[in-house]
Amino acid sequence: MTDIDDIDRKICLLLSEDARQSLAQIGAQVGLSTSAVNERIRRLIERGVLRRFAADCDPEALGLPVAAFVWVALAAGVDEGAFRAAMAQMPTVTACHHVTGPWSYLVQIRLPGLQGVEDFLAGLKAAGWIARSETMLALSTVVEPPFRLRG
Repeated sequence: MTDIDDIDRKICLLLSEDARQSLAQIGAQVGLSTSAVNERIRRLIERGVLRRFAADCDPEALGLPVAAFVWVALAAGVDEGAFRAAMAQMPTVTACHHVTGPWSYLVQIRLPGLQGVEDFLAGLKAAGWIARSETMLALSTVVEPPFRLRG
């Protein structure tokens, strides 16, 4: 675990709320100079605490109103590394979690319509990755992590 102090945590929180804040604005909130904030951010990036700066996009405004959660049980003999790599590359996949219990993975997807959900499942089946799956559609979203377009 990377050792960070309360000021580093506060900087991370401030950046996660709005990464467009100036270093001076952040410094005023944590009691540091602009150059000290810049140095701390540089070190947080080097240590892997800050992984990226990204925009939080509205999925519905981008034409992706359907959120679905797909429980996946991998088929026997599947190259799990290939499955993980494929999920990481699919723009429709917004999260993929290796889970405990009767399922192998929980995959979250965002799509323009229900046909996209069917197409996603058909792609998993055609690739021979899944033994079985169960899909749930989100009726509405109360809390969602920042959404970013993936290419």
